Amino acid sequence: MRPRRLKNEINVVPYIDVMLVLLVIFMVTAPMMTTASIDVPSVGKAAQPPVEALQVIVRADRTLALLAPGKPERPLSRSELSDEIVAAQRRNPEQAVVIAGDKNVKYQAVLEVMDDLQQKQVKRIGLLVQPTGK
Repeated sequence: MRPRRLKNEINVVPYIDVMLVLLVIFMVTAPMMTTASIDVPSVGKAAQPPVEALQVIVRADRTLALLAPGKPERPLSRSELSDEIVAAQRRNPEQAVVIAGDKNVKYQAVLEVMDDLQQKQVKRIGLLVQPTGK
């Protein structure tokens, strides 16, 4: 007589039964769920057009310049720069500021300018980048 060999197989029938029961439960309960709708307010035109951003230019030699919309570029020191931007934000609290750093300038110089502006409570600070041409 030959000895019996053991089967090393997983019986998946109970797992399939459980999955089918769960599928039926979800199919029955899904149509009963209510979906939420949100009424979003609409306007015909914005009350005030968005303001162009002030550009702070950080050159490779760490000199700073301010480029305001419609005005020529002006070289400034760090304290003059932050005073000018604070004054512009007093006139218009939604005035955005964009820092444009030369790609050869150390990142620390850009962070110092950003830190100065944040200490003066300037809101809406961003970094200006150029997209790469692919």
